[in-house]
Amino acid sequence: MEKIRREKYRISSVVALLLGISTLVPAPASKPCLLGYYAHCSWTPLSTLICLAIAGVLYWFGLRRG
Repeated sequence: MEKIRREKYRISSVVALLLGISTLVPAPASKPCLLGYYAHCSWTPLSTLICLAIAGVLYWFGLRRG
């Protein structure tokens, strides 16, 4: 049971990491991001940091709980 919970935290942290990286990818958008280019998210540096922080917290919880 604990091993399954640990895997859920790891998978969730990988998903959050991938979402954070995907915000940096250039893409057609209606307005440029805060870094000056057109990306998936117009709040690119902030949303990337938020996703990376979520990934770190989830990974840390996975280590602590398991």
